[in-house]
Amino acid sequence: MELAVLITLVVIALAFDYTNGFHDAANAIATSVSTRALTPKVALILAAVMNFIGALIGTEVAHTVADTIGEISGTHGLVIVLGALIGAITWNLITWYFGLPSSSSHALIGALVGAGLVGGATVNWSIIKEKVIVPMVVSPVVGFTLAFLLMLAFTWILRKRNPHVINRRFRFLQVFSAAALALGHGLQDAQKTMGVILIALVTYDSGRYDIDHLPLWVILGAAGAISLGTYSGGWRIMRTIGRKIIKLDPPSGFAAESVATSVLYVMAIHFKAPVSTTHTITSAVMGAGATRGRRAVQWNMAGTIVMAWVLTFPCAALAAAASYGVLKLVLPV
Repeated sequence: MELAVLITLVVIALAFDYTNGFHDAANAIATSVSTRALTPKVALILAAVMNFIGALIGTEVAHTVADTIGEISGTHGLVIVLGALIGAITWNLITWYFGLPSSSSHALIGALVGAGLVGGATVNWSIIKEKVIVPMVVSPVVGFTLAFLLMLAFTWILRKRNPHVINRRFRFLQVFSAAALALGHGLQDAQKTMGVILIALVTYDSGRYDIDHLPLWVILGAAGAISLGTYSGGWRIMRTIGRKIIKLDPPSGFAAESVATSVLYVMAIHFKAPVSTTHTITSAVMGAGATRGRRAVQWNMAGTIVMAWVLTFPCAALAAAASYGVLKLVLPV
C-alpha cells in the first residue's frame, strides 16, 4: 500500500509540475510576446528549454520546501503530502481558468501547511516566516521599485533618441532577458516539486533517502515536467500580464524582465527562498508601467491580481485540508 501511494504521489507531483509550467508560462514570455520581440511559438520553445536548464542549476530551494513540515512517516505521512499536492493543483486550475496570475509556489507551500496541520504534522513556522512570508512581501516590492527606477533611467537616457530604433534594439535585447527570466523560473519553480518528492521519498524510506540529497531522477523528472507544461502554454494568464495590466513597449518589457530575473536569482541562490515568479514579474510590469503616470496602469486589474495573491496561501491550505480528509476516508491510514 505504501509503495502504491508513493508511486501515485510522484506521478501527481510531476502533474503539479506540469500545471505549474503551463500556469506560469506567461511569466517568462508574456512581456516579450506582447511587445512582439518574439512570436508565441518561438517564445514557448525558448522558455521550455531555459526552464529545463534552470531546473538543473541548483537544489537550495528544494531543500527549503522539504523543510517546511517536520518528519512524517508511513502511509499516513504520504497521504498528507498527497493531499497537499491535490490541494495545490486544485487552486492552480481555478486561478488558471479565471486567468489570474497567482503563485504556484505559495499554493504548494500553503497546501503543505494545510494538509500538515489537519494531519497532525509539525509545521516549521520559523522557516515559513523567514523563507516564505517575508520574501513573499519583499520580492514584489523590490521588483516594482527597481523596475520603476530602471525605466525612469531608460526614459531619461533615451529621451532624444529615435523611438523606432530604440524599440528595435530593445526587442533584440528582450530575447536575452526573456531567456534569463525563463531560466530563473526553472531555477525557482521546478525545485519546489523536487522538494515535495523528496519529502515523500524520505517518508517512505528514511534509511535509503536523505533529506539533504536529491536523487538525480527527481531533478530530471521535475525539469522535464515543468518544461513540457511551459511548452503547452498559459494563454489566459499571458493576456492578463501582457495586456490587461498595461500596454508594454520593448524598453518597459526589457526593464520588467531584467529586474524580475535579478530578484529570482538572488532569492534562489543567496537566500534559498522559494519566491513567486508570478508575483515578481507582475509587480515589475506594474513598476515599469507606472513611470508613464498613474493612469497608465490598470489598477483595478492590479487589485484583482493582488487579491488572488492574498487568497492563494489560505485557499490552497483549505483545499489541501479537504483533500486530506477525503483521502483519509478512502485509504487505510
